[in-house]
Amino acid sequence: MRSRYLKPSMPSLKEQSNFDSDRGRKMNPSPQIENEYETSSPHDLLAPVKEMVQACIQCGTCTGSCPNAFAMDITPRMLWRMVLFGQKDEIFQSRTFTLCSACYYCTLRCPRGLSLTEAMGKLKQIASKEDLKTHKKSIRFYKSFLNSVRRHGRVHEMEFMTLYFLSMKNPFAPLKFTPLGMKLMGKRKLSIEIPSREPNSLESIFRKVEEMEGRP
Repeated sequence: MRSRYLKPSMPSLKEQSNFDSDRGRKMNPSPQIENEYETSSPHDLLAPVKEMVQACIQCGTCTGSCPNAFAMDITPRMLWRMVLFGQKDEIFQSRTFTLCSACYYCTLRCPRGLSLTEAMGKLKQIASKEDLKTHKKSIRFYKSFLNSVRRHGRVHEMEFMTLYFLSMKNPFAPLKFTPLGMKLMGKRKLSIEIPSREPNSLESIFRKVEEMEGRP
């Protein structure tokens, strides 16, 4: 007895090829989205970070794991999406990457095994290297701190703050810190002695890092 159900015939190789090409056109992102994912120029600032987060599946594990997410203006998950779309202005106007405390929770829990903590650090390096206006205060602060440590092997508070105020080129900047400075000096937490200029063991470490990073 003949079955009521007809067995579907297999498509020919030509039909299968046409189907696959049609399906590919439907599944592939539009040319506009593809272009946004591509590096806009050989000197794209975000190119190294894009490579680090290219496999992000937008699961949100990084945001759920971040202890500082509550203070960020955009979540880490959104940040990686913006990186992939090359939204440089929005990224560097944000303070999300500056609040990363390098706890490595996002890296340890990422289901794709992405080095998200290093990616955050890379954004910090880019902001510092480009001396972006949005993060000018933070950049000057940490550079002054490191310069003091490099000179003496430890931070010398008075020199550190002097370097910071001079780098800001704002004669009124020290005024709002004057009450705090007087209070610390009253409790002998600050010393006004001139720091020594003796060579310290950290200088060789700084030079080695600069050599590894290819800096002059």
